[in-house]
Amino acid sequence: GLVLGVYSSEKDEGAAHFTGAGDAFDRLVSGKLRELLSVCGPPLKKGKARIFHGLHQDFLSVVVVGLGKKNAGVNDQENWNEDKENIRAAVAVGCRQIQDLEIPCIEVDPCGDAQAAAEGAVLGLHEYNELKQKKKPVVTPQLHGSAEIEAWQRGVTYAEGQNLARYLMEAPANYITPIKFAELIEQKLRSFSNVQVHIRPESWIATQQMGAFLSVAKGSAEPPIFLEIHYLGGANTNDSPLVFVGKGVTFDSGGISLKPSSGMDAMRADMGGAATICSAIVTAAALNLPLNIIGLAPLCENMPSGKANKPGDVVRAKNGKTIQVDNTDAEGRLLLADALCYAHCFNGRAIVNAATLTGAMDVALGSAATGVFTNSSWLWTHLYEASILTGDRVWRMPLFEHYTKQVTDCPLADLSNIGKYSRAGGACTAAAFLKEFVTASHWAHLDIAGVMSNKDEVPYLRKGMAGRPTRTLVEFAARLSQDSYN
Repeated sequence: GLVLGVYSSEKDEGAAHFTGAGDAFDRLVSGKLRELLSVCGPPLKKGKARIFHGLHQDFLSVVVVGLGKKNAGVNDQENWNEDKENIRAAVAVGCRQIQDLEIPCIEVDPCGDAQAAAEGAVLGLHEYNELKQKKKPVVTPQLHGSAEIEAWQRGVTYAEGQNLARYLMEAPANYITPIKFAELIEQKLRSFSNVQVHIRPESWIATQQMGAFLSVAKGSAEPPIFLEIHYLGGANTNDSPLVFVGKGVTFDSGGISLKPSSGMDAMRADMGGAATICSAIVTAAALNLPLNIIGLAPLCENMPSGKANKPGDVVRAKNGKTIQVDNTDAEGRLLLADALCYAHCFNGRAIVNAATLTGAMDVALGSAATGVFTNSSWLWTHLYEASILTGDRVWRMPLFEHYTKQVTDCPLADLSNIGKYSRAGGACTAAAFLKEFVTASHWAHLDIAGVMSNKDEVPYLRKGMAGRPTRTLVEFAARLSQDSYN
């Protein structure tokens, strides 16, 4: 199969404007493709496709996809590069049509941006069907032509990183337990000589005095794991690393503050923070990015047993601060509190944590963007600029003292794990809570609860867990590897 792009005409009834690859193929078939497009209906709109059979002996089927306007560039209202997004969406549609025909190999027009085309193809074809007897046919997308092979391969690597996060998040919680999560990531990194993986057991967690993390883990029969990854890609292994921290609750029942049963199965993806940061490190290693990265993932389940945290219990974090657990379903911030304290041991250039932390984030932004709370404009600028390129957007949220007061005004302890006004500004009070465990001057908290899954909002992702914002984290790390800061 072959996927080719066509741009929208300035006038609705104008002739099709092919990409370079489209023009070359049309010449190969003596203008038949252009002729067929002109007689089979109105001009192709952005993201739509038409399929033709028997045009050339090398390709059983040719799918022509609409790319929208040529050279649309960065859309300041949408905060993304429209050309790249249009290519991702169009190529994904074309590849799925070829897959439905059970053709095993697809050649993809680079459409002027081979990395975006590769991302659209590899992300668009991914589907979790590991446990089904009937599976969709495996299809291998490859670049049509060879001029942009390096950019194409980079796009494949970026997309495979996000697909790894999607795989981890989608898999049932009895298949991805804390130890199985850690072992899978270790296996993915085994071939890289500049990566060290440490799977820390419960005894190690206890010696680190991570009382907040352990208080969540004790409710489950599954023992907790603290996963620590060292990627040493920098010219000097002693250079200050970028530190990624990810919430790793492999199933979240809510604990004693039990969640409603409807939709609880989706809480197998409550380790989305750990999945995205670990997948970003796997991708960074595959790309051989020239910087050092530390990855930290506290992994456990949040379950309601006789040993579980009770509302009103007080626990002590690694830095000595006491926390009143007013709601056991606000558990992710307890894991992250201890992991953020530990993250400071590495004298990092920056600390970036990711977590499916609050339903309030989903209410605030929906699935349009990841909410970012940060104390560093330098860090925010890099994340924001990376997200424009990936199309996996971020949006800055406030870290006002107003919210800090709501978590520090607590009757029994230094902090409450929920704001005293309960639902009001829930994503912001959660961020304010985390800030109490950060002394680094470059820190960002990414609340990814709203972007955890995809229905149909991102056209190049199928329905299911989204693995967002893995590519933005990778692009951010790539930018950081080329930058210095004061």
